[in-house]
Amino acid sequence: MATAVRICVCGDEGTGKSSLIASLVKGVFVANKIQSVLPQVTIPPTLGTAENVTTTIVDTSARPQDRTTLRKEIRKSNVILLVYSDHYSYERVALFWMPYFRSLGVNVPVVLCANKSDLAGDGTTAQVVEEEMLPVMAEFREIDSCIRSSAREHRNVIEVFYLCQKAVIHPIAPLFDHKEGQLKPACMEALRRIFYLCDKDQDGYLNDKEMHDFQAKSFEKPLQPDELENIKMAVSKAVPGTNIGLGLDLQGFLQLNKMYAEKGRHETIWIILRKHHYTDSLSLEDSFLHPRFEVPDCASAELSPAGYRFFMDLFLIFDKDNDGGLNDAELAALFAPTPGLPSSWVETSFPSSTVRNDAGYITLQGWLAQWSMTTFLEPKTTLEYLAYLGFEAPNERELTTAALKITKPRKRRRRPGRVERNVVLCYVLGSAGAGKSSLLDAFLNRPFNSTYHPTIKPRRAVNSVELQGGKQCYLILEELGELEPAILENQAKLDACDLICYAYDSSEPDSFSHIVDLRKRYPQLDELPAIYTALKADRDKTTQRSEMQPDTYTAALNMSAPLHVSVTWGSISELFIALAEAATNPSTAFPKSEEDSPDRASLYMALGATSCAALAAFMIWRRSTNSA
Repeated sequence: MATAVRICVCGDEGTGKSSLIASLVKGVFVANKIQSVLPQVTIPPTLGTAENVTTTIVDTSARPQDRTTLRKEIRKSNVILLVYSDHYSYERVALFWMPYFRSLGVNVPVVLCANKSDLAGDGTTAQVVEEEMLPVMAEFREIDSCIRSSAREHRNVIEVFYLCQKAVIHPIAPLFDHKEGQLKPACMEALRRIFYLCDKDQDGYLNDKEMHDFQAKSFEKPLQPDELENIKMAVSKAVPGTNIGLGLDLQGFLQLNKMYAEKGRHETIWIILRKHHYTDSLSLEDSFLHPRFEVPDCASAELSPAGYRFFMDLFLIFDKDNDGGLNDAELAALFAPTPGLPSSWVETSFPSSTVRNDAGYITLQGWLAQWSMTTFLEPKTTLEYLAYLGFEAPNERELTTAALKITKPRKRRRRPGRVERNVVLCYVLGSAGAGKSSLLDAFLNRPFNSTYHPTIKPRRAVNSVELQGGKQCYLILEELGELEPAILENQAKLDACDLICYAYDSSEPDSFSHIVDLRKRYPQLDELPAIYTALKADRDKTTQRSEMQPDTYTAALNMSAPLHVSVTWGSISELFIALAEAATNPSTAFPKSEEDSPDRASLYMALGATSCAALAAFMIWRRSTNSA
């Protein structure tokens, strides 16, 4: 919204431009004829101006010799007050002034003022659209409004300049098409979204409580019972057949705002739009969609309890058939006030990345898991969609950031103890055909498919896992596809990873050697906790063509032997629990060697220091005894 209004007062000589300005400033008519252009007038916000803006009023001359100054001032202004006072000067509005403004290329609203109405003895209302003004308004759409005034009688003087302020602060042009007599598409789209957000129960109507809540949010004052009844009555007359007993439907809501525009109350529409974070161009404020939110190094972003509650309530509201899943129509309705599904969801073939029911629809468990993963990987996307979907923070200053929280940085993974994270990421590494994709399918409770499909692009799967003690966390499994080398060479990607799952096919003799080669090629992987697993354990086990067999290899690292599992076994869930436990308690899953064991070295040092202290104490006691 504009914070300053600059009004350029134009018109033929003798129309009373200077008298209007003087009458506004002094509060009375200045009887002496004003011979020259008045100096610039600046009115601070405290002197009766609209909203909280500073208003600058610039008087101009229509004489040919002053045309250069006139052009300069018109281009500097953000609204033009065009004054006429008789039939001749009115004719000049269409024949000279409006074409002149267009020739300068200015794109500002024009307020048309019929001054000296005391001479006509006509017109006492603050804002009128006379028959004489309709043709010129129809021809020049940049004319925002018209008004009659009299500087001599001080009639509508303040209102004239108020209309100029309103034309800048609350412009009608983006909202309403006078020629078509309709709200403009961008305005209707914004109002549809606002209706959606205010229809809390999503029944298609704003009931009395929802209308009161809408009034409180938009205008910060309660809606009186008689005002609500007047609104209902006006809408029912304008939209015959409306079931107003159920509340205000979308058509009625749009009609109500259309009536505001038609009656010159478009500032009401702007108040509604701006309270819902819309800019003058009818887009959502960038600071609202993308608030400042930085995740420190070694930390992560997660949904807060308020965030989980919001997404859970959203799911339950839109699951209209109460089947425990969101079908395509329900998902489309849920994402109606947004640009559509997040691009990252589309790229990963949502909802294949999370839990679905037998009909293929995302479940509540999968819905919360999907948003947990999105928040972990790209928190700014979650913040953007929280804004689109209408999250309301308990503290309005917090905006959407109240739905997220930042975890404590985990700088030393080898330190014993659990990390304070509820969402963890595990890279699944292994040779082609080892069964990684089937592992991700089993994680999402999908049936086993024996057909082999190589993974080209990285693929993720997210689900909740119940840890020992009953605590729940969200585990993200990711196989890297053809981007594996690029990801493993990217230190930032490795820093974001909580665990490596080395997977090999226990029935394929060359499968485990891929893991050995991988660890040699990327020694930085040793800085990450790891779990080894032998997949396809339902098949005959074979000897691996490797320098050491898997059990010997892991024993040499002082690590647990590979877990033998099969995606066809019900016990596969134990692997996912083991992965989640290792990711949240990383010190238990690090490779160790005899010569690089900081814990044992520390123990030897501590024992040595204790022995020295004991020996020194014994010598002191013995000397003191001998002296005695």
